[in-house]
Amino acid sequence: MQTTFTDKQLQDPAIQRSNEILRNCVHCGFCTATCPTYQVLGDELDSPRGRIYLIKDMLENERVPDEKTVRHIDRCLSCLACMTTCPSGVHYMHLVDHAREYIEKTYKRPFSDRALRWILAKILPYPMRFRWALIGAKLGRPFRSLMPDARLKAMLEMAPRHIPPVSRNDDPQSFAPKGAKTKRVALMTGCAQKALNTDINDATIRLLTRLGCEVVVASGAGCCGALTHHMGKTSESHASAAANIRAWVREMDGDGLDAIVINTSGCGTTVKDYGHMFRNDAMAADAARVSALAMDISELLVQLDIPAGDNKEMVVAYHAACSLQHGQKITSHPKSLLKSAGFTVLEPADSHLCCGSAGTYNLMQPEISSQLKQRKVRTLEAKNPDVIAAGNIGCMMQIGSGTTTPVVHTVELLDWAFGGPEPRALRERMDDVPRLS
Repeated sequence: MQTTFTDKQLQDPAIQRSNEILRNCVHCGFCTATCPTYQVLGDELDSPRGRIYLIKDMLENERVPDEKTVRHIDRCLSCLACMTTCPSGVHYMHLVDHAREYIEKTYKRPFSDRALRWILAKILPYPMRFRWALIGAKLGRPFRSLMPDARLKAMLEMAPRHIPPVSRNDDPQSFAPKGAKTKRVALMTGCAQKALNTDINDATIRLLTRLGCEVVVASGAGCCGALTHHMGKTSESHASAAANIRAWVREMDGDGLDAIVINTSGCGTTVKDYGHMFRNDAMAADAARVSALAMDISELLVQLDIPAGDNKEMVVAYHAACSLQHGQKITSHPKSLLKSAGFTVLEPADSHLCCGSAGTYNLMQPEISSQLKQRKVRTLEAKNPDVIAAGNIGCMMQIGSGTTTPVVHTVELLDWAFGGPEPRALRERMDDVPRLS
């Protein structure tokens, strides 16, 4: 794609990077075949190719974006399926992130949009605030039909029936390995996940210590910054990321780390991109060190000496989170680990397509999100599984709200297979969130 940025514009590192990305695009349209919003809406401007044209025009002309441009960019899930499909290596993630930052700086949204985004940015990344919000949403859920805005209704419906108590395992501390130590790793405990499902971090700690890892929860680490990053709120997202970088570098320079382990794939995609996010910052070197050590839990587990498990006579439908398969290019590890543990693993049709969760997308674009959820649930249930497994809390909540099949994190099944407790969702034979259409 030909671009016409001026020399002055190209002095901006963000414009320089977007220019590189735009020039890689050859208009082939392969991305439209795998774009969920294009499949649902059928509008070229709701495809990656269409959005690329909108972004190019907006940035080149330094134009204040209009409502049409903002609407089509807002509808992007950032599922990154287009990046997996693209034969030209267009790094759409960096381009759309820049576009969102530009929109946030130059476009004045309607008051209701600004208020919703402010609420999400001030609540979701903070576990205790989010926990109180979930309690409030649980109390208000019976009145959701009275909500005039579908987004407010979606917020009320998000609350799970069961809000778990705080897990003290998420506090800063170190967990000693069972037996000889093989690795020392930092576990990112996250933010929303600590309020929605404390079983995931607990299972991760049990499994890793059983496999000889010392597991450290670093003081000062918290939200990865993804939620605000994808809203274009760069100062807030970078503040969260910087706190993590400082916390993990202290551990790296102290007793050392072999890995920074992340069990929420959306967070993993962002942490692995810290090097890019801080490339022009004083923290560039430390950010790059952190990104280099970041691993999804499945990446670490395949490095460890895990014994084969007995046949569990249980069928697992594996949902590949977009941030894992497209963002981090991890496709085989979770499935191979589950198979080795003794589970029968099946994949749904169109496994490359998003479930519609996409961070805060299901709250800000509930109509499109609901259509994607219904399609994903149909393909998963078509496998007639005993349980559905995923590696991302957002996907788990989204899919779980549309099916009676238990939905668990992959690491919960692996922990159970190698000596841990049976996952709560399996014990109860039902998920703890409301069943929505």
